[in-house]
Amino acid sequence: MLTGSAPGSARPGAPPPPARSAGPLSAVARGGRALAGSLITPSAVALRRWALAGVLASVAIIATGAAVRLSQSGLGCPDWPACTAHSIGATGATGQTLVHRWIEFGNRLVTAAILIVAVGVSVAAWRFRPDGTGRPRRDLLLLALAQPAGIVAQAVLGGIVVLTKLDPVWVSVHFLLSMALTGLAVTLHVRAAALTRDAPPAAPPAPVRRDLQVLSVVLAGVAAVMVAAGTVVTGTGPLAGAGGVARYHLPLTGVTQLHADIGWLLTGLTVALVAGLRLTGAPPRAMRLGWLLIGLILAQGSVGYAQYFAGLPAGLVWVHVTGAVLIWVTALRLAFALHERSPAGA
Repeated sequence: MLTGSAPGSARPGAPPPPARSAGPLSAVARGGRALAGSLITPSAVALRRWALAGVLASVAIIATGAAVRLSQSGLGCPDWPACTAHSIGATGATGQTLVHRWIEFGNRLVTAAILIVAVGVSVAAWRFRPDGTGRPRRDLLLLALAQPAGIVAQAVLGGIVVLTKLDPVWVSVHFLLSMALTGLAVTLHVRAAALTRDAPPAAPPAPVRRDLQVLSVVLAGVAAVMVAAGTVVTGTGPLAGAGGVARYHLPLTGVTQLHADIGWLLTGLTVALVAGLRLTGAPPRAMRLGWLLIGLILAQGSVGYAQYFAGLPAGLVWVHVTGAVLIWVTALRLAFALHERSPAGA
């Protein structure tokens, strides 16, 4: 009678041998299948994630574009769509340093990469079938298709900006288009997120008062006006006119004061809205967004005054531009939160 174990066999009662790692290639394959599934047969959660990627991509375009403008790299690539008349990439003599050439060329590369995200958002919205229906939801599809279309429009506007030697009007239009596309991306994400929320309780909370809903829309509109005024301030200041580039022929003190006054108006409206929400027992999510907006506005004001009295250093101006984007996104999300009919839908 044999009492030993065959080579490679486990002893009775011994724990099973550890499973071998599938390896990096298998992990990549699984990730690829998951990505393809999120596009071909997207769930509501997958669509929400693609929509969030669209929001982040829109913000990234603004951040990198602001870095190009504020680092005075706007003519690092003086031609379009190639960097120069003789080179696609950031090589050769362009009259600027290698750093400036790569900052602008890097922004173009980021825009191309972000276009891939925008196409993914559109495909996911096109393939999404809510409630087992055979057709995509029209509003979601249109909001998604606006993202790649908007990026193409941004590329064309970017070419006009370069070919007009950074004309401040075209620079402002280019930035405002980016903010508009960010607003559309936020709208898509809010609607996609509503699809993944739990069903409403048997006794849903009372709706937010109508006057507070209207105030939230007015607040978002004032935020948009403040952003537009900010483009005029940047196009008037010293950063816009470096190297002989054209700028707005306006008094810097005057346009800065106007921008600050709009900021104070936005602050007052936000405080009034949050106070009204607090007194009327608004939903917790709306209250969190309200407090976040107040915090962002106070931080933005502090950075704004600091950059003005410090002589508009490029780093602080970039932080200020990024803060404007965050305020815009938060103001929109707050307005949407107050217009939801129930916790399950917008």
